[in-house]
Amino acid sequence: MSQITYREAISAALWDEMERDENVFLLGEDIGFGGGAFYITKGFQEHFGQDRVADVPLSEAGFTGAAIGAALNGMRPVVEFQFADFVTESFKMIIDFAAGNHYRNNGPVPLVLRLPAAALVSAGPFHSQNPEPWFFTTPGLKIVAPATAYDAKGMLKSAIRDNNPVIYLEYKKFYNYPLDDLPEALRLDVPEEDYTVPLGVARVLREGEEISLVTFGTTVLEALEAADVLAREGVEVEVIDLRSIFPFDKGAILESVKKTGKLLVLHEARKRGGVAGEFASIAAEEAFEYLDAPIRRVGAIDTPIPLSPPLEKAYLPGTDEVIGVLRELAAY
Repeated sequence: MSQITYREAISAALWDEMERDENVFLLGEDIGFGGGAFYITKGFQEHFGQDRVADVPLSEAGFTGAAIGAALNGMRPVVEFQFADFVTESFKMIIDFAAGNHYRNNGPVPLVLRLPAAALVSAGPFHSQNPEPWFFTTPGLKIVAPATAYDAKGMLKSAIRDNNPVIYLEYKKFYNYPLDDLPEALRLDVPEEDYTVPLGVARVLREGEEISLVTFGTTVLEALEAADVLAREGVEVEVIDLRSIFPFDKGAILESVKKTGKLLVLHEARKRGGVAGEFASIAAEEAFEYLDAPIRRVGAIDTPIPLSPPLEKAYLPGTDEVIGVLRELAAY
């Protein structure tokens, strides 16, 4: 057991799976000699060779299509996009061919698409997207969103071993986040031995009886910070990290809502069209009689992602906003 960074956990998972299964191979821009945009595959090409750590041309549609073809022929490709935003170049390949193959041909597509997502140090509208709403309505895709090093390693292993195409969201903000600065609930020891984390199972980060706060990805930080503030005011908030956006743990959401009677769903992506709407709807449809207050959602505002640091801060859902909504719910 050891505490390692989120970036190190992803790198370790890839290395382990490539050692375990010779059908696993990597594709991406500059992932070989350069080690990738975030150096996650540094040293991989020297060890595994160019056939298994393949640098590809600047064509997301092209190398995603090549990966799908390899998956259809029994390989287990893992594709690295330099930034999640660039996945739009591959939409047709992912939506029509990868996600739709099981329906058309009743066959597996064991493919992982690694997408470095979310805002970081004012990178602007082309390097800061949260793409989960774009894929959430597509049958055949799985979407995972680990927020801890433990989950990042275990869920990437599960994704690589899965026979379905998996959108693996990894959060740039967490790559090298100082371990000492993380909330205790996120500082988990990471086993060196093999382990997996199942897709579709949430984790309760903080127990509470009065308000349910459902979240995932980067906003677990704001959720835990806000819950600490409310606890000092005498209100116990239950914080649930979904970890997997699809499949998602509907049971965990409903169980918590039935206990607390109040629900806030939080994510970094824009509120309009965000996946929070689905989770809120499920609570309204299946646990309405338990609700003591309106369901609330918090997400980014409805604009492109600003480059300016002050404007980006105003755009993103912050701890103060979450605290304000929790106080409103507590008052019911």
